[in-house]
Amino acid sequence: MAIDRAGLAAFLRHRRESLQPEDVGLPRGQRRRTSGLRREEVAALCHMSTDYYARLERERGPQPSPQMAASIAQGLHLSLEERDHLFRLVGIGPPVRGSAGDHVGPGLLRILDRLADTPAEVVGELGETLCQTPLGVALTGDTTRFTGPERSMGYRWFTRPETRALYAPEDHDHLSRMFTSALREIATLRGSGSRAAHYADLLLERSEEFRMLWDTHEVGVGPQPVKRFLHPEVGLLELNCHSLLDTDQSHRLLVYTAAPGSESYEKLRLLSVIGTQTVG
Repeated sequence: MAIDRAGLAAFLRHRRESLQPEDVGLPRGQRRRTSGLRREEVAALCHMSTDYYARLERERGPQPSPQMAASIAQGLHLSLEERDHLFRLVGIGPPVRGSAGDHVGPGLLRILDRLADTPAEVVGELGETLCQTPLGVALTGDTTRFTGPERSMGYRWFTRPETRALYAPEDHDHLSRMFTSALREIATLRGSGSRAAHYADLLLERSEEFRMLWDTHEVGVGPQPVKRFLHPEVGLLELNCHSLLDTDQSHRLLVYTAAPGSESYEKLRLLSVIGTQTVG
């Protein structure tokens, strides 16, 4: 497929001009004259240079790679249909939909954009973090940075000791059971050729603890009502985890809150001042 430069440029301009700053979690400001987003704002949302994005709107520049097209789709808060249209304009076949897809729907993104002062993240069904709020990064580190099987929180739990260091030791046994149970359920649901089944095979080779728990065939182990995090700067935080499911993509928005006036509430406020840490 060849890139449709004119069609791509028109689509990008229309989408940019139809978005308002508040739609993507940006402040409007008092001196804004344009009705939509500025090119530099879109470029920042898409993790690219302003010059690169501007050239696309001017029907110039190189053909975007699949990774760049996915970044544009996410930055512009496109629906799945709009994302697929963008990929065809770029000259690339649309990526997979459903449980294996990484495209976060605009509904979840709009909610996430409004949670800047709250730890929150969107995760896939295997525990891959797809995006986080700034306070989410401050709480657990940038968990979007992982690649391959390590994108899965359950996989990291059994292979990276530093991942466990973020959680209270007395919760480790339950978390091990929960991650094993969840992986078994997803592997059964998706089948023997799925990523879930592949991750299970890898863990059976690499973790004795996982092998022992896998052999129990336990399913249905849910999360505890309170998650206890051990942060290197503020110490123990006891947080409630609230979840919202996007059934189209099997993505889940996780929001972490503390009871107002509690010690953990005050620590979250402190964490928002301290900022991000290299943890996880």
